[in-house]
Order: sequence, then C-alpha cells, then structure tokens
Amino acid sequence: MPKAQKIIIDTDPGQDDAVAILLALASPELEILGLTAVAGNVSLKFTEKNALKICELAGKTDIKVFSGAVRPLVRPLVTAEYVHGKTGLDGPDLPEPKMKLQEKHAVDFIVETLMKEEAGTVTLCPLGPLTNIALALIREPKIAGRIKEIVLMGGGFFEGGNITPTSEFNIYVDPHAADVVFRSGAPIVMMPLDVTHKALTSARRVEKFRTMGTRAGTATAQMLDFYERFDVEKYGTDGGPLHDPCVIAYLLKPELFKGRQCNVAVETGSELTMGMTVVDWWAVTEREKNAMVMRDIDHDGFFDLLIERIGRL
Repeated sequence: MPKAQKIIIDTDPGQDDAVAILLALASPELEILGLTAVAGNVSLKFTEKNALKICELAGKTDIKVFSGAVRPLVRPLVTAEYVHGKTGLDGPDLPEPKMKLQEKHAVDFIVETLMKEEAGTVTLCPLGPLTNIALALIREPKIAGRIKEIVLMGGGFFEGGNITPTSEFNIYVDPHAADVVFRSGAPIVMMPLDVTHKALTSARRVEKFRTMGTRAGTATAQMLDFYERFDVEKYGTDGGPLHDPCVIAYLLKPELFKGRQCNVAVETGSELTMGMTVVDWWAVTEREKNAMVMRDIDHDGFFDLLIERIGRL
C-alpha cells in the first residue's frame, strides 16, 4: 500500500466541514497530522469544540486538535449561523467532547510541522477562511516552499458568489488572508462554487447515510437534513451543495475532478466586490498562473466515495 499522504485540515465546522473531516478520518490513505480550528461559519469557541466532537463521533480520539485565529486579519468576523445553526453543527445531538484541545496555537503547529517534516510531504486542507494559513505564511515565509499543496474550498468564477453577488463565503470572511495565500507561491488547488454546486445532497443520497445504522451515518444524515434546508430554499434544488468534502475527495480520487491552471487574484479594495476571486480562466492577462481551478466533478462518483468511506466508521 502506498505511503499515507500527510495532511493538516484547517476547518471551521460547519456541517459540510464535519462530513469532510469524517471522510478523511475514514480514509487510511491520509495521515492527519492535526486539525486546526478557525473562526468562520461560527465563532472560534464553537468551531474548536465542533472539531473535537467530530473526532469523537468517528471514534478517532487520538487526533490532535488545535485552536487558531479568533477573527480575520483586518475585517470584523462575519459568521453564518443562518445556514449552520447556533452551534455550527445543529441537527444531531452530539455530546460535549471529552477530548481536550492542544495547548499549542494552531499557527505555531502549522509552522513547526511544516519546518519539521520533509519538504514537499505535507498538504494543507483549508475548509474555511484562510486566516490560520495566512498567519503561518506571514510568521514564517519559508513554509511556502515546503508545502506539498494547499487544497482549499473557496471562491467562484462562473457561479459568482454565495454571500455577495461576487464572493464566496470563505474568501469573503477573510479576503486579506486569501490574498496572502494566493500570492504565496505555494502550489494551490481551488475547489470553487463552480464545482461544489454540482455536488448536491439529494434526499436519496442523504437516505443512504441514514440507513447505515451507525452513529456516524445517522449523525451525517441529521447534519445534512439541517444544513441543506437553507440552500434548497435559496437555490430551488433537490438538496444543497456539499462544499468542503470536495477537498478531501480530491486527495483520495483526483480523477473525480477537472479544471485548469489559472491566475487567481483576490479583491481586497472594493466593498462592492470584496472577496471576489478574479479567475483568469481564459488567460486574457499575463498574470502568472498560481492555482489549479476546478470546474467539473463526477458527482455520482463523489457521493459513492463519501457513502463507502463514512460507512466504515
């Protein structure tokens, strides 16, 4: 069996973050060096606790969880309780975690891990705002050349935005952090709304989690029942987009996705388009290509992978 990929998951759970983390925890191809929590979907006091709850739900109590940035670099924190509920994981009734947070700050952990591990062996998987990743790059710029890849969920091009007409939530919450990351020179794979809006949680798909008869399967169905209600009403679709698991699915089965190398710049000046990811899809500028921007997904293959893996927990 090939050596497991070393990853750090940076996250703001969030029901779709939770499903992504469960997918990673169920996949022996991945070695999770740690989970780092960031403020985003809800405040940090909830996202750090939710990360612990998900590890316990999966029975993976050996995973190290670190608390990170409490707010964006420059702007006030914007949260999304209207989507995820007061706790961020509304839906299932998950017990208070017995696991404890690590004493080390998430940014310290990211920097120290990347400087300690062999260069080019650790992939960063940001599922929320990019605050922790940007702070790590600012603190120790040398890590940019040591990162294997940053595979992130964020942004949009053809689909526009989901919190403003032009901006996706994760990038909008901390556009200045996103600007630091996209300018860093580290290899980037971007999972924008153009992909995630093709990965819809239909009633039939959610029912497959429910019929697993396991704690993880039942909780996943309950999370998705709650989470999708907002997007079903907003978009008029059969189910809501399942954003964050696309990051982990790409690590496991990159053939599920198609995209192209582009330049991506982040708007940080205009309030009208704040947080917009300006993707040079058609190469109309001479700006250097800095990201593999995904546009298409084999959505049936994606859900087959999710159901098979979470069924193992």
